[in-house]
Amino acid sequence: MFFIIALLCLLPIISSPVALILGFTLASFGFVPTKLNIAAATKKLLAYSIIGLGFGIHLDQAIAASTQGFGLIVGSIFFTLTFGWFLTKALRLEQKTGHLIASGTAICGGSAIAAVAPAINARDDQTSLALATVFVLNSIALFIFPAIGHLLEMSQHAFGTWAAIAIHDTSSVVGAAGAYGDEALRTATTIKLARALWIVPIAFLSALLFKGDNKKIGIPYFILFYCLAIVFAHFVPSLENIYSHIFVASKRLLVVCLFLIGSGITIQKLRASGLKPLLLGVLLWVAIGVGSLSYILLNVA
Repeated sequence: MFFIIALLCLLPIISSPVALILGFTLASFGFVPTKLNIAAATKKLLAYSIIGLGFGIHLDQAIAASTQGFGLIVGSIFFTLTFGWFLTKALRLEQKTGHLIASGTAICGGSAIAAVAPAINARDDQTSLALATVFVLNSIALFIFPAIGHLLEMSQHAFGTWAAIAIHDTSSVVGAAGAYGDEALRTATTIKLARALWIVPIAFLSALLFKGDNKKIGIPYFILFYCLAIVFAHFVPSLENIYSHIFVASKRLLVVCLFLIGSGITIQKLRASGLKPLLLGVLLWVAIGVGSLSYILLNVA
């Protein structure tokens, strides 16, 4: 059943939120193969999907989106990390757990947590709590962001910018933006990956602050290949028909990724996340979500 539903996620009949719910449902009823390394499979498929999306993004649009969103990206990252530090103190939460949640909120969810955790020598339970918190909020984002966007009648570009800044994981960003429209997807993917580039400097900074090991920082090389895909498509336009098929296939593969992410979420993990980490995650998310939305509605067409 697990593999059949995974294949069905490749079809247009299943949307991103539905795929996530299907994965969560199977995990809750114990229908997920225990020998399957879902986390590793998701990481690889997500990387391939992002690279494939690069073939559907025009170079001039990518440069424009990254340039226009630079100030918002930098401002949101450092605001989130600073606010997260104060909230962690106020909630009397473990400093490393709080920093991991703030890093995931500021940059790109699970990927940022995975990169920062070894750099600050975080324990497994601290990393798990941060990941569980981010996964819960990512799941909610898939449903409420497109609804809010339509309610506020946001343009494709404005919604894509907001999704890229305010949603944690890349998978959920492209899932929500893809549900809103292709232009929103292109904008969100470009800005989101520009935001994800900050994983490396933030991980190094975290290692210095917590006196961790900066030799254990993971570098997201798929971002480089994503950029190369955009450049290749720009300089070899004769294959445009093939690029469009790759772009569509990558969008469907992202839905499969969300199904796999849902398959890794269980009731036990949600309970283990506890109240304080979840409260920290929600407060940070609301702050960056409302703040960035206000800025975008006033400044982005």
